[in-house]
Amino acid sequence: MNKLPFRVDLKDKVVVVTGGSGVLGSAMCRALAACGAKLVVIGRDRQKAEKLAGELAAAGGVARGVSCDVLDKPSLEAAAREIESAFGPCDILVNGAGGNHPKGTAGQEYFDAKTAGTAPSETTFFDFDVAGFDFVFKLNLLGTLLPSQVFGRQMVGRPGCTIINVSSMSALRPLTKVAAYSGAKAAINNLTQWLATHFAQSGIRVNAIAPGFFITEQNRKLMIQEDGNYTARAKKVIAQTPMRRFGEPDELLGALLWLADSKASGFVTGTIIAIDGGFSAYAGV
Repeated sequence: MNKLPFRVDLKDKVVVVTGGSGVLGSAMCRALAACGAKLVVIGRDRQKAEKLAGELAAAGGVARGVSCDVLDKPSLEAAAREIESAFGPCDILVNGAGGNHPKGTAGQEYFDAKTAGTAPSETTFFDFDVAGFDFVFKLNLLGTLLPSQVFGRQMVGRPGCTIINVSSMSALRPLTKVAAYSGAKAAINNLTQWLATHFAQSGIRVNAIAPGFFITEQNRKLMIQEDGNYTARAKKVIAQTPMRRFGEPDELLGALLWLADSKASGFVTGTIIAIDGGFSAYAGV
């Protein structure tokens, strides 16, 4: 399991992590399981979810892999029943599912009427596909809303329950090219604050972490060339990050565990915590 920055007591807490088998999600799962949680890895790919759960169990944790579509409420409800039957009701939900789609992504950072669209495969603003935008908003926004509805119902009125959403730097400062993703993650921030207010008197805290730039399965080809060197876009990211490097997955864990522990962060709700090496603070000069 991960080398933890510190350890919190999550013994017997039922923790559900959507998108838990990805690079960042799996780091979160390992940390939460290492703190004693009964950890549930939710993913569309049952094999990957069960593989990670098996690794956590082999390391001494209590874990279960569950196949579920975060955009399908009946699928989520079936998963919730399975989890409650095996472990009990959910105490902590980490909404880690999300992603982007090329049809909601521009080919160039700046529109140039002379060159825009000259490459057949290049998408301009005027070519953005409604279906692509719809996919990105559903995956990120509804993929957070629906699990929060289903598992939040198990939390109401029970002390120590919390929802932790996963936002992005693109929510705070919209990044070039990724229009759909930036808009969807900005909606996550708004939803986080809305839910925090709505459930403030019902025993549920709602917060979000906003990772800066980490190398994941989704962005590796955009950031790293085949020879291992940074791409032009990666170099721009590093130049705008005061710490002059990408983050490591384990560097998300301190904030995650702090938010998960109701003793440590019991009066914290409605926050979006940037974990970004200073990216969101840097003005560029």
